Amino acid sequence: MGLVTAGNWGGAGRKALIQQCEASLRRLLTDYIDICWLHNWDRTAPIEETLRGLDDLVASGKVRYIGFSDLPAWKVVEAQTIAHFRGWAPIIAVQLEYSLLERTAEGEPFPMAQAMGMGIMPWSPLKSGFLSGKFRRDNAGSVDTKRTAMVRVPGEKDYVVIDALCAVADEVGATPASIALAWVRSRPGVGSTLIGARRPDQLQANLAALDLILTDAQIAKLNDASKPALNFPADINTNLAPMFGFPGTTMDGQTAPASPLLAASASHY
Repeated sequence: MGLVTAGNWGGAGRKALIQQCEASLRRLLTDYIDICWLHNWDRTAPIEETLRGLDDLVASGKVRYIGFSDLPAWKVVEAQTIAHFRGWAPIIAVQLEYSLLERTAEGEPFPMAQAMGMGIMPWSPLKSGFLSGKFRRDNAGSVDTKRTAMVRVPGEKDYVVIDALCAVADEVGATPASIALAWVRSRPGVGSTLIGARRPDQLQANLAALDLILTDAQIAKLNDASKPALNFPADINTNLAPMFGFPGTTMDGQTAPASPLLAASASHY
């Protein structure tokens, strides 16, 4: 069994997909791969060719399921629609970056995955180690890590989140890394999480998140500190659309605010 990414070595055309899969099977010494991830969007390959190649891998028994990693939400929807109407293997999950310091996926990919029945597998849940507990205000700039050379160093907005994370960790008596991972695991739609531990102690700290259940108050504290600014039209669909469609009513457990426009109109009668 295995979990393999495709598309990084030679693109996502049919020939490359077949070659990459067979090479992975040889390296893994196995007959099949549990889930094959299309890793990144190959703009040079028609999506129909990619999907048909992946479907053939599933039909041949070399791959069980298909997942997409880091593709735009609209491209995943296009692919899933094509696969559905042509009877090809569906996309069962998506990989995307997600953490307390990277929540913009809540604008499009999360709702897309939930609406289409896809599982979500976040990667970089500790944001390159920023949420591991190693970075704090009192040691800002003094942390020796190779990863910051690849990304950036924490800024003021990051430390607002890190402060809240450390406060919850102290309250629970757990590591910040465990709390950050427990928060990711608690998010609707998340089925599994990719971790990047390099040492046994880091792995143990990550696995401790499986036994943590955060309270509503603790989750709310982390949510408030890390609230993202989402791209248009996420805010409209979340806040204004329910008010315009069902003002002052509760639908599916969500209560929409009363419309000030209706109130203003009613005051004239």
